[in-house]
Amino acid sequence: MDKQEIEELRKKVGCAALLEKDGWKVDVKESTRRAIKYRRDTNIIIVIHQGRGWFDPLSPAKGDVFSLAEHLGAGGFVEACGRVADVVGFVPAAPAWQRPARAKALASIVERWGYRVTLRPGSPAWRYLTGERGLPADIVKQTVASDLLREGPLGSMWAAHSNSAGALTGWEERGPSWRGFATDGSKELFRFGSEGAERICITEAAIDAMSLAAIEVLRPDTLYVSTGGGWSPATDDAIRGLGKRANAWLVAATDNNRQGEVYADRIRAIAADASARYARLRPRAGDWNEDLSA
Repeated sequence: MDKQEIEELRKKVGCAALLEKDGWKVDVKESTRRAIKYRRDTNIIIVIHQGRGWFDPLSPAKGDVFSLAEHLGAGGFVEACGRVADVVGFVPAAPAWQRPARAKALASIVERWGYRVTLRPGSPAWRYLTGERGLPADIVKQTVASDLLREGPLGSMWAAHSNSAGALTGWEERGPSWRGFATDGSKELFRFGSEGAERICITEAAIDAMSLAAIEVLRPDTLYVSTGGGWSPATDDAIRGLGKRANAWLVAATDNNRQGEVYADRIRAIAADASARYARLRPRAGDWNEDLSA
């Protein structure tokens, strides 16, 4: 197979087709339009770049459709090409959660954030956070006062991600019937609490960060952050930056599951590289919101 034929295969076959043909299923709850999570047993693959790329959040493995074929068991590149060729013409099912394509260009991240109103007692997102998710009203008030929350559509809330300079980069979207991240936004960190704190508790969701803050009665020496359920290069850089603070103490407050342990190991390595203190803080249940609601 020559180079041109390989490139034609790469154009014709997406990672989703290879996974679905191999028996993997979309995890609708954990997927977004830009990052589709596939599961098989305890294994996870996340498809990105409109189906042209993938990565395994539990290992360093990543790449294109050919490296995915090898990751799934092909014995070398030649066999991987054969497996990809066998999937030509196979169309994976469209996930039911996918939004229809937008007919017009989106406004900027800052503009779209500015169009949304802040939460107030009794509003749909307020009821979702204090009712369904069990967050104390005073924690929600303090998060609103820090300009970190907005009312999203259909009773959802938006939780802001920002960079080290404080610039908005995107937002986590959570609600009774929707889970995602800002279209065209980038995950860095949701940051709640004392901005200059030495103790940094790193969670996987903004609601978990707020839940842990509630459990700890919003410790004044702590910055509660969320990676937004992923681990982007910008997130990695941001955590490394926090680890370089004088007397920094990185606390891996990730979920009590396999993925949480993988992220905790990454945080441990970052702390070691920065000569920072490290601790592992596990929820008793799966995550901090479950602990808060127990």
